Amino acid sequence: MPTTNDRRPTTGPSTRIGYGFDSHEFQPGIPLKIGGIALAHDKGLGGHSDGDVLLHAITDALLGAVAAPDIGALFPPSDPKWKGADSVVFLREALKRVRDAGYGVANMDASLILAAPKIGPHAVAIRTRVSQLLGVQADCVGLKAKTPEGLSLDNAAVAHVVVLLEKLATSKKTRKKKRS
Repeated sequence: MPTTNDRRPTTGPSTRIGYGFDSHEFQPGIPLKIGGIALAHDKGLGGHSDGDVLLHAITDALLGAVAAPDIGALFPPSDPKWKGADSVVFLREALKRVRDAGYGVANMDASLILAAPKIGPHAVAIRTRVSQLLGVQADCVGLKAKTPEGLSLDNAAVAHVVVLLEKLATSKKTRKKKRS
């Protein structure tokens, strides 16, 4: 796991917002994964890990919400350990840091920008998988897909993500320990 141990105090606002962005270029000979779901397509997204543009953006949004180091600092592309890694590993580390900071995910909203493949036929599966990974109901995961009309991005995929975190209630046992 990452060696960066930049912990933040658990005092703070009752809600936090995080924003994440990622982009990857399509390349032949690579499987395509978006939101933890394998999609049939003639190209996949290049990246040091599995190139899952959506999970990368979610990871950065979660990390940003708790003022933790970003995905590149925790999982540097220069480290061969992360070559081809499943992006779920990155997301789980971000969620651990969110919980350690005393927060939980309330909801997430994402916009994917790509020319192909069409996301509509896969949207339910992607939303379901992301909701499972985040530990929230599927209706707490928004997912929209747009085409990059006029942006010259036909060979890339871009993801924008916003997450809302809520402060977790502390148990009586936890409060007693803090007073001791």
